[in-house]
Amino acid sequence: MAYQINRETKETKIAIEIIEGNDSHVQTGIGFLDHMLTLFSFHSGLSLKIDVTGDTWVDDHHTTEDIGIVLGQLLLQIIKDKSHFERYGTQYLPMDETLARAVVDISGRPYLHFDAQFSKEKVGTFDTEIVEEFFRALVINARLTVHLDLLRQGNTHHEIEAIFKAFARALKQALSPSDINRIPSSKGVIE
Repeated sequence: MAYQINRETKETKIAIEIIEGNDSHVQTGIGFLDHMLTLFSFHSGLSLKIDVTGDTWVDDHHTTEDIGIVLGQLLLQIIKDKSHFERYGTQYLPMDETLARAVVDISGRPYLHFDAQFSKEKVGTFDTEIVEEFFRALVINARLTVHLDLLRQGNTHHEIEAIFKAFARALKQALSPSDINRIPSSKGVIE
């Protein structure tokens, strides 16, 4: 099954599709973000087709945040279409000298705890403070509860990569089919 959203504002023009398979195409106009989203796709098991034109001459903020919004909206569609899933996912992920932890609850209650003190303010031209904005936009729009922690610092590229990979793998676990064929909530609903 394919899920697709096109979103256009005065700052960005975004087309994102999540499809079955393992082939991804990511073109955001921001090289480092392309790399992180390609890794996210691989480790989450979600094949992404992303094409974005954004006002990157201003900076990378609008493009990065808006991709988080659309990706979150698509994840919410996927969640609503699933009849049963594990709901919870946890991943500790080392990236060489760095270590990240991601905990995901497909709860219907959007909340992000983000504790990452990056070693540097930039990776190339990419502002590291935008990483939190990306995840906040995604989490709010997907209606997830997510805790992301950078437990060991090192190379800033590795720090961010560990967070993206940990989140992707925790999300994959949370979305995986449950042995019990029902909504994973004692309320009988996740909203």
